[in-house]
Amino acid sequence: MGEKRIRVLIAKPGLDGHDKGAKVVVHALKEAGMEVLYTGLHKTIDEIVNTALEEDVDVIGLSIYSGVHLPLSKKLIARLKEKKLIDILVLVGGNIPQGDVKILKDYGVTEVFPVGAKLDEIIEFIKKRVGERNEKI
Repeated sequence: MGEKRIRVLIAKPGLDGHDKGAKVVVHALKEAGMEVLYTGLHKTIDEIVNTALEEDVDVIGLSIYSGVHLPLSKKLIARLKEKKLIDILVLVGGNIPQGDVKILKDYGVTEVFPVGAKLDEIIEFIKKRVGERNEKI
């Protein structure tokens, strides 16, 4: 029996219509052997959390270019806690000012990958963190 594939949900919350970066990340994660679900544009936080629950994902990646990363991330973390989905890694990528990285991590975001982050860094981060989490189970 093979090793369980890492399951990643990539989501575009809110009214943000810029999805090229998300699609590039989706493709890279698939090429790295992960099972990736892409929600498409304009999803609500509740839709994202419900999909994560239904699909039993290891990681939620929010791609945000619209400048609303702080309230959306805070709401996502709160909903995950309400649903007792605290083991899911939450990554935020996109147009994220450096000054907001600490705030996002204080909310509970696992890692932030601003514009220009290397795909290999994202892939290795996910593999390492999901592997560490699975070793604890």
